[in-house]
Amino acid sequence: MQPLAGKTILIVDDSQTIRAAADSLLSGLGAHTEQAADGYEALALIQHNRPDMVLMDVMMPRLDGYQTCALIRSSAEFNDLPVVMLSSKDSLQDKVRGKVAGSNEYLVKPLDPALLIEAVLRHAR
Repeated sequence: MQPLAGKTILIVDDSQTIRAAADSLLSGLGAHTEQAADGYEALALIQHNRPDMVLMDVMMPRLDGYQTCALIRSSAEFNDLPVVMLSSKDSLQDKVRGKVAGSNEYLVKPLDPALLIEAVLRHAR
């Protein structure tokens, strides 16, 4: 069964390793994935390709995940796009900051594949 067939998920992380791991996991569930290395690339891909969901690292160069998520939420066109944040920062303050920026969920690295799949299935529209 491919529960994510027909879904496009944008993976945003400055780590090629994380992007590749998430791609492998989600592709195995039938998702089409796209990748960006930072928030600027992500915003361009969101505008052009209109993914069903975004998995986004918090700590990235140029435009971090908090800023990128806030920009997505400020757009009337994309403010309901599901965003799941990924971060090695696991303090309550970091999680609250993710929520304030508008994330639907905040997952802590190293990623548990089962938790990632659950979050994606919960939020992919």
